[in-house]
Amino acid sequence: MKTIFSDKATIVIRAMLSQPEKKWVARDFEKEFGVGRARAAAVLSILRKKGFVGGIRSGRLAHNILLNKKALLDEWLKFYSFELNKTYLYYSPYENVLPRLKDYFEAKKLANGYALTLHTGANFITNYVNTQAVYCYLKDEDFNEVSLDLRQALNLKELRKGGNFYLIRPYYKNGAFFNNKKINGYNIASCLQLYLD
Repeated sequence: MKTIFSDKATIVIRAMLSQPEKKWVARDFEKEFGVGRARAAAVLSILRKKGFVGGIRSGRLAHNILLNKKALLDEWLKFYSFELNKTYLYYSPYENVLPRLKDYFEAKKLANGYALTLHTGANFITNYVNTQAVYCYLKDEDFNEVSLDLRQALNLKELRKGGNFYLIRPYYKNGAFFNNKKINGYNIASCLQLYLD
């Protein structure tokens, strides 16, 4: 394993951070999150060696429990940067484009096909950041098709610089959508993903 901060490996970390008091075993990640048992065991082993995870190593009471959340997040932030995502810049002529975005995904029956991030997502949680720009993750597997259709539906104009609407192909193809929240009918990236971004 190259890094514990690869897309699939971070599902283990994201799950543990979402339930920090839980006692985990490798098969938990296979059943609940689709991460292979061998990969989960490898991630847990590295986390244990780095001091992020403790617990009982073997036997019928074997388990892993998160020990040092802050240090784990600090190490993750050394690896991850928002610039690892592929970002496409556009201009939207609409002053309030978010309802149109939500309506588009609902009409296409792709309600979970996007997640708002950065200031756009954070504003739904805190209401402290007011920005006119929209930052929107789209699922990687159908990014090209959906982004083209969405650009036409919302009348987005492609730009080289600036812009007020950002479509983002996520570095974390699975992780960027892990534990998303639904707030006022909008898909918002998880608090963890907002923190990382």
